[in-house]
Amino acid sequence: MHLKPILATTLANLSERELAARLAECDTNALEVLMRRYNQSLYRAARSILKNEEEAEEAVQDAYLKAYGAISNFRGNSKLSTWLTRIVINEALARQRKQQRRTAIIPIDSDAGVYSTITEGATMSDAASANPEQDAQRIEVRRLIERNIDKLPDAFRCVFVLRALEEMTVEETASCLDIPEATVRSRYFRARGLMREAIVREIDLNHEDAFSFAGARCDRIVAGVLARLAEHASSKPTAS
Repeated sequence: MHLKPILATTLANLSERELAARLAECDTNALEVLMRRYNQSLYRAARSILKNEEEAEEAVQDAYLKAYGAISNFRGNSKLSTWLTRIVINEALARQRKQQRRTAIIPIDSDAGVYSTITEGATMSDAASANPEQDAQRIEVRRLIERNIDKLPDAFRCVFVLRALEEMTVEETASCLDIPEATVRSRYFRARGLMREAIVREIDLNHEDAFSFAGARCDRIVAGVLARLAEHASSKPTAS
C-alpha cells in the first residue's frame, strides 16, 4: 500500500496530536504514515528486548494493532511516540516471557544475534557502492556494534537502545520503561561502559587483521607489478 504523493505529503506534515485524531477516526492512511514515521524506532525497541529480528517485527505489528484499537486511550499527556514505545515494549516483554516459558521445556536454537542485511535506512547507492571494501568495513563495524548490544544485560540493553540509538531523553526513556530517571542514568552509564570495554577488547583481539592485503587490494598490487615488469621487458631493445 502506498499513499498518493499529495496525500502522503499532507499527512506526513501532521503533528502527533493531529495523527492521533485521524487514527481515532479509523483513518488507515494516517496509520500508514504513523508506521512509516516510527517503524525504525519501535523495531529497535522490540529488538533490544527480543534479540530476534522476526519476533521483533511481529511484536511491532501487534503493538500497532493494539495502539490503533486503543487510540481513544491516548490523552496526550506524553508524546505519541513515547506512548507507542511503551506499548511495543510491553508486547516484546510479553513475548519474551512466553519464549522463556517455552525454552524451559524445549530448547530453541537461534542465530538471531547475527544481522545479514543492510540496515533499513541504507539507500540503494549505499548497498551498491563503488567501493566494496568500504562497504564491507562499514557493515563489519555495524555488526560489531549490534553484536555487543545484544550481549548487554537485558536491563541495560533496552535503556542503551532508547538513549543512544533513538536519542530519547532520560525522562522519555523512564516513561517508556516505567522506571525512575535515576535508574535510567545509572543503567545507561553502565551500558556505555560495558559497550566500550567489549568493543575495545574485540578490536584488540582482531588488530592483526588491520590493513589486510587479502582480496582485491592484493590482486591489484600483484597485477600492477607484473604488468610493469612486462612493460619494462617489452621496452628493452632486442639483442642484434
